[in-house]
Amino acid sequence: MNSLILVVDDQADTRHMLGMLLKFNHFRIDEAIDGVDALSKIQDTKPDAMILDVMMPRMDGITLCKKLRNDPETVNLPIIMLSGKTTVEAKLEGLQAGANFYMDKPMEIKALLDNINYLLQLQQV
Repeated sequence: MNSLILVVDDQADTRHMLGMLLKFNHFRIDEAIDGVDALSKIQDTKPDAMILDVMMPRMDGITLCKKLRNDPETVNLPIIMLSGKTTVEAKLEGLQAGANFYMDKPMEIKALLDNINYLLQLQQV
């Protein structure tokens, strides 16, 4: 069965673009518009990995990542943060919150796919 990736971003065009890219590469996708929506979707769909924006309304990506890392059911969920915040401090904050990878927007497609596949392979070990 193809892995389910939850795309969490408040920008509809970003979700759409990532969704098309992931579907083209044989992933199933689900979408959430912010951290609050993502928490609900995670409970319902149990994604295999998540691509997470940092700057969102209601609950930002840093807060969501910390919540997921403090929950025994999601502590090992692979998380790739994808953000326009590209400073060293922003990247460090994302990684300290528990992201497996922190990538800049716009991202390199091959690097994103490589990171997703790497994290999914680690989950199987």
